[in-house]
Amino acid sequence: MTALTEEFSDITRSDVPLAPYTWLNVGGPAQLFIEPRTREELSGVIAACQRDEIPVRLLGGGSNLLVRDEGFGGAVIHLAGEEFTSVSIDGTTVRAGAAAALSHVISQTVNAGLAGLETLVGIPGTLGGAIRGNAGGRHGDIGQFVRAVDVITSEGKEFTRQEDELAFDYRHSSINELVIVSAELALAEEDPDSLTRRMRKLWIMKKAAQPLSFQSAGCIFKNPRGLSAGALIEQAGLKGTRVGQCEVSDRHANFIVTHDGATSDEVLKLIDLVRTQVSEIHGVQLELEIQVW
Repeated sequence: MTALTEEFSDITRSDVPLAPYTWLNVGGPAQLFIEPRTREELSGVIAACQRDEIPVRLLGGGSNLLVRDEGFGGAVIHLAGEEFTSVSIDGTTVRAGAAAALSHVISQTVNAGLAGLETLVGIPGTLGGAIRGNAGGRHGDIGQFVRAVDVITSEGKEFTRQEDELAFDYRHSSINELVIVSAELALAEEDPDSLTRRMRKLWIMKKAAQPLSFQSAGCIFKNPRGLSAGALIEQAGLKGTRVGQCEVSDRHANFIVTHDGATSDEVLKLIDLVRTQVSEIHGVQLELEIQVW
């Protein structure tokens, strides 16, 4: 790994704990932690990892991620430069870096009188993560607004996916390249005041129903077709169930809350317990929405 660390020494650190970068705040270190500041650096890092056969993961907002206690034996790339967090608006077109916080993109578009993203209020993470997993809720998903996505492959090659190369499904997109760099979205004009009122109403409803003030990730499980994962878990009597220092939220059963001293292993055991119970009681196999490294 010496060639990579020498070539990008000013943006590379070793054995960096990943827990603070995740919403669950558990998990071990990254063998290498690299923070490219420009697209050129990013492409160079990816190409170097490919050349040296170093496993790579991209870390976004960490809101739908569980890192195992042993950490990740490879390179974790974290987009840190301004180029990856900028947001610009031209008419009804929004262009934003993938590392921009989704909440920031939402507030910028609402202030500009552009409708569409306000229904996503309260969803954590970055724009890139939201697009890759087609984040959304009962009022709609982000995919319907995405028109183009700049990506970089695992070989370090850059290209743009246009509308006909983009497909979105429930918590899924057709984007399988290593990195989403930026995206273009098309929204619709609407009165900023009415948008703000709608966004605040949705935020209040979400805040009342989810454990947003606690140490938790987004939803742990995908909703099975036509069903609610949270309702299935609650009906199985699992609200408040604990394993060590983590528990099923008593506010919304599709959230797991971690307390100080919690480990990734405890979260995984609780996930397995929930899956087993829901399968036995309802005959439904829950599928993870979060990623596990």
